[in-house]
Amino acid sequence: MGLTSKKVLLLTVLVAVALFVLTVWLWPRLSKGNWRAVLGRIGLLFATQVSLFAAIGLFANNTFGFYASWADLFGQEQQPGVVTTYKTGPHGTNLKMLGTERLSIQGASVPATAGRLDKVLIRGAKSDIASPAYVYLPPQYFQKKYAHKKFPAAVVLTGYPGTAEALFKKLHYPQTQYSLLEQGRIQPTVLVMMRPTVAPPRDTECVDIPRGPQTETFFAHDLRHDISGQYRVGRDAKSWGIMGDSTGGYCALKLTMRNPESYSTAVSLSGDYKAPIDATTGDLFGGSAQLKRENDLLWRQRNLPAPKVNLLVTSSRHGEDNYKNTLKFIEGTKTPSTIASIILDSGGHNFNTWSREIPAAMEWMGGHLRA
Repeated sequence: MGLTSKKVLLLTVLVAVALFVLTVWLWPRLSKGNWRAVLGRIGLLFATQVSLFAAIGLFANNTFGFYASWADLFGQEQQPGVVTTYKTGPHGTNLKMLGTERLSIQGASVPATAGRLDKVLIRGAKSDIASPAYVYLPPQYFQKKYAHKKFPAAVVLTGYPGTAEALFKKLHYPQTQYSLLEQGRIQPTVLVMMRPTVAPPRDTECVDIPRGPQTETFFAHDLRHDISGQYRVGRDAKSWGIMGDSTGGYCALKLTMRNPESYSTAVSLSGDYKAPIDATTGDLFGGSAQLKRENDLLWRQRNLPAPKVNLLVTSSRHGEDNYKNTLKFIEGTKTPSTIASIILDSGGHNFNTWSREIPAAMEWMGGHLRA
């Protein structure tokens, strides 16, 4: 009976309906003015309201993938066990296989036909951060024709808090790549899908926080090192791209602009251009005004040399709060950076909007990566 279980949602809806019917049926009996009747009315109204809010909340969570479990919801995320005793050489890896997941692709049981989805644990040696991820290997990875070929890789990030499962269950990144491959519109690419919340429940905004989680180091160094040590992917920046929605979009742009030696290409779906400071983030910059400026992407454009990277940003004229800043970012991009955009007439900050942008964004990214 997990948080995202359909049985839990159905049970909550049935309880809400039952309480509503019970309230209507008992209301005449509770119309008296004594204290028992008053408490009865209060109790029924309270229980009905709570059950309705719970049903709506569970439905929203199942639709948008905010939290993956009860522990995640209450800030008590249970991380997989971490093995810390093994040693690695210059080409070794700290990545640990946790199993495989079945995809909703025809012929999913045959990797050479539909690809394979691995669940792994990435253990960052430099950042000392451990985080699970899902790695989609395209069908070509298992075909004899490509047996000695290295593939480009794309990191795909959720928003905050988000769940990595939503990337293949709701946004269908592997399924979209499979369809584009069938149409000959994209090259086969290894997808590394995860959420940017690698030190839950804190929203680190992919920052190396002074005296805190070294999230930027995890994504810019450790993740690439572990994945390229386990899978046949290129090691150079030209082989690596990163994309994400919302917070993941901001992370994608920032990690690429700040680490062009790690990523050559970034896609930001509805991302902002600087990190918020609120109860979920805490003090990200340790009181350093300079570090705060360096993580403000519009400030970087105005004051620092442009890196040689490829950037794509998305927004909507109606429905997105980042529209004006997106136009500023586009106008402020200088060579040797390149910039592209997807601007919708209308679309909110949600999965439906991103699903409309993902196919074109993946095709654009595939055109810039080289293994």
